[in-house]
Amino acid sequence: MDIAGYLQGKKRIIDGALEKIIPKETDFPQTLHRAMRYTLFPGGKRIRPILAMTAYEVVGGKENGIVPYACALEFIHTYSLIHDDLPALDNDDSRRGRPTSHRVFGEGMATLAGDALLTEAFHLMTRETLRGEVDPRVAMEVIDEISKAAGFTGMIAGQVVDIESEGKKVELPVLEFIHTHKTGSLILASVRTGGRLGGASDVEMESLTRYGKAIGLAFQITDDILDVEGSRASMGRAPGVDKARNKITYPALLGLEESKRRCNELIGQAVAALELFGARGETFREIALYIGKRRS
Repeated sequence: MDIAGYLQGKKRIIDGALEKIIPKETDFPQTLHRAMRYTLFPGGKRIRPILAMTAYEVVGGKENGIVPYACALEFIHTYSLIHDDLPALDNDDSRRGRPTSHRVFGEGMATLAGDALLTEAFHLMTRETLRGEVDPRVAMEVIDEISKAAGFTGMIAGQVVDIESEGKKVELPVLEFIHTHKTGSLILASVRTGGRLGGASDVEMESLTRYGKAIGLAFQITDDILDVEGSRASMGRAPGVDKARNKITYPALLGLEESKRRCNELIGQAVAALELFGARGETFREIALYIGKRRS
């Protein structure tokens, strides 16, 4: 299948929905809304909402009941990028080929823009006018899972251990904790969100969970590899940043070739987890292969 075309098509759907939801730059207070939109648009690959949409379709979800939740996942991801770039954390100067939010709007406004996106994510998931035919009980289960993935048991926990590990010698279990929480938790929650909202059976949810765990870790290992082998042109930022900050990464701990081997192994596990779905899982298989081969 044309996976690039599929991803672009889904990205257009998400971008269109985000444009309808997010305030315009001319809405008061204008500076806040410009800062919110600055990192949200033109945006990255929209992998997390696309994963949610694909899982929803794979298990037979109907109409567009997944879209508000997919947008909420992108809001959470974007907030995390804005905060991750702040001087108090990674102090990055560029993101997606242009200055980071705090370089343009200042640290205070960038922080507030991230706060606003995170808060609005949960507003989106609880708005009855957007929720459509989704069972309120299922909606609450999804919100509970996304909250845990984004909070102190998920993404925040990974960020904390990442900060505390800089410049230190750590073992593989610590590195895996960082990656599976800081990056993997929201990716897994995205896959499971689509499954839950689409009406997946228990056995289908088990398969989706195995898939989500595998690609979540593979995604971050690929990021680690790109920091060594990637280019500014393809990534929108300078490579070698992790090494300069003494961050613990898979290549730093295990070497480049072993990191690639482990990434490929995880992609294989993700593909194997889809056996239950047969031909329905083809798009997910292609996404897994794309994640393993991506260059940005």
